[in-house]
Amino acid sequence: MNPATTPPAASGRWSPRLWGILVVLCGALFLGALDVSMVGVALPSIRADLGLSTASLQWVVSGYVLGYGGLLLLGGRAADLLGRRRVFLAALAVFAVASLLGGLVSSGALLIAARLVKGMAAAFTAPAGLSIITTTFAEGPARNRALSIYSAFGAGGFSLGLVLSGLLTEVSWRWTLLLPAPVAAVILAAGMRLIPRPGSPDAAGAGEHARPGARRPAGRGFDLLGAATVTGGMLLLVYAVVSAPQAGWASPRTLAGFAAAAAQSLKNSRAGFVTVSWSMARANPSGPDRLTMMPFTVARLASAS
Repeated sequence: MNPATTPPAASGRWSPRLWGILVVLCGALFLGALDVSMVGVALPSIRADLGLSTASLQWVVSGYVLGYGGLLLLGGRAADLLGRRRVFLAALAVFAVASLLGGLVSSGALLIAARLVKGMAAAFTAPAGLSIITTTFAEGPARNRALSIYSAFGAGGFSLGLVLSGLLTEVSWRWTLLLPAPVAAVILAAGMRLIPRPGSPDAAGAGEHARPGARRPAGRGFDLLGAATVTGGMLLLVYAVVSAPQAGWASPRTLAGFAAAAAQSLKNSRAGFVTVSWSMARANPSGPDRLTMMPFTVARLASAS
């Protein structure tokens, strides 16, 4: 391997900057997972304060899950096309603002909307963060170690959210929504400083963006129709899962949702979109790990709803 293109994380010892990048990425995933479960204990207080019905209350959780699970594929594609750093930081900023607004609203509809936006933002930070890891840490023990730490933070956030939800609800249910805002702002500030810009000297050896004159793999144009259909199919599937507990797993609405999602997936497969996307992911260092982890992420989100 050419020393000029050897990722700095290929060595056995990581620099403080590499540790800082990993902490930033882990922190963002931790917040995303934390928000899935942290409002659980606060739901009765939210219902009493905002006068929500049982059906509306369910969407305080399901709105986040719908945005997160439904846009994961689109978030990963956006990171590939627009730049991992740019997408990660922009989505994290949206997450922070939505957290602040969610804790200040006085309407159930606005709260659900804020939760949906937060889930959509998390759907962009998660795959972008994973892509940054796979292009920063060399394939092999270094990357496996980084991914293990990254996954542990995600699992820890989901578990800790249940504990923090009870503690914060004792003060006010609003704190379960406000707490991620300042934490996300700190992570955002650290990410702007630590995550190198594409093509900068600090990015040398940190992946395809760091190689001067690097070209994008052929065929990485944006297929608007394909992205819309795949995202629509994903949204249909997640909506069917999150609404099933309320409507009933054997209800016509739930069965119709699963059937529509399956039909959309079959249509996408016949159109070749899934095959092409997988081929592009194979050519892209961020692809395989991201696509492998996505089913588990959606399953975790579904269990939370």
